[in-house]
Amino acid sequence: MSLLSTSSIVTTLRAAGCVFAEDEAELLITAARDEAELAAMVEQRVSGLPIEHVVGWAEFHGLRIAVDPGVFVPRRRTSYLVDEAIALSRPGSVVVDLCCGSGALGVAVASAQEVELYSADVEPAAVHCARRNVEPLGGKVFEGDLFDPLPSALRGRVDILLSNVPYVPTDEVRLLPAEARLHEPLVTLDGGSDGLDVLRRVSAAAPGWLAPGGHVLVETSERQAPVAAAIFEGDGLAARITTSDELYATVVIASKPCP
Repeated sequence: MSLLSTSSIVTTLRAAGCVFAEDEAELLITAARDEAELAAMVEQRVSGLPIEHVVGWAEFHGLRIAVDPGVFVPRRRTSYLVDEAIALSRPGSVVVDLCCGSGALGVAVASAQEVELYSADVEPAAVHCARRNVEPLGGKVFEGDLFDPLPSALRGRVDILLSNVPYVPTDEVRLLPAEARLHEPLVTLDGGSDGLDVLRRVSAAAPGWLAPGGHVLVETSERQAPVAAAIFEGDGLAARITTSDELYATVVIASKPCP
């Protein structure tokens, strides 16, 4: 008989501050191969390791995405960005996922319809993880800073540019939950003084990579969205802001005009 009952795990998790203790207990019990591993996983979770890092995957847009320790965990709200990207794409679209982390966004789009998928991230751990998720779908993953590692042949061909750049202002990183601050790379969270430093770099280079009529999609806070849209407009793209009240998500979509 198991020494670690569901009720005892729930009690332990709840005492550690886990809001969804019942759901997490079920995840841990299902993921563990034996009692020793279950005990170790409960201990990891109690220590503050994100549940996704403990079990090795995250549920995102109806998919199970592999997520390794030290890799950004895809947020539920970002599924709204994916929905917007799917609505703008078509079979055969060239899709690039910058700052891809685990590769979740590109994988979600590619799982909805057949696309030509390329992903990139500056973090080696993220690239290793993304390859596990992206390559089974026929996509390719590159390591490097933003556009730098992408094949030059993609210039002017990208139909959908997913760029879930970090957008937390530097002074507000300290306000994030400990799970994010302590277990996700700072480079995936810190967006500079106003949170839009990386977005500015993406915006400046995007017109040269987008196909005519192509789109770049980024997530921002509601407060940042007007400034982000103005940045894209200043770089020659037509920008609009769209929101999901249900997911508390704000997405800026910037499009390259057709000739």
